[in-house]
Amino acid sequence: MAMYHRENAQEGFLVITGECLLIVEGEERRLVPWDFFHCPPGTEHVIVGGGNAPAVVLAVGGRGRGIGGGVDYRVCEAAARYGASVARETSDAREAYAEATAGLPRSKWITYIDGWLPEG
Repeated sequence: MAMYHRENAQEGFLVITGECLLIVEGEERRLVPWDFFHCPPGTEHVIVGGGNAPAVVLAVGGRGRGIGGGVDYRVCEAAARYGASVARETSDAREAYAEATAGLPRSKWITYIDGWLPEG
């Protein structure tokens, strides 16, 4: 879902289907359908795939925007085993995700045209 991080706002995660692995404060916890994780402000965490099938996780939160400093991406040995840790601490999202996004095409905005969505 992300790189191991902490932010100055709370978040909530609800596993809808599948299994995943929560890494919180450097420790691993298996999550299964209907498990809920409340993440208080300042808690280091990430959720990674943890089963043989995709998982669907509902995530709700503001990622610290406008609340005293945003997001800090942290180094974590447990998260690194799953490719979810930065090599060095940073608060720059572009730096944190540079390797993960290097081969992706650039996004572009497209204006909505009436009729693209079905009616009714």
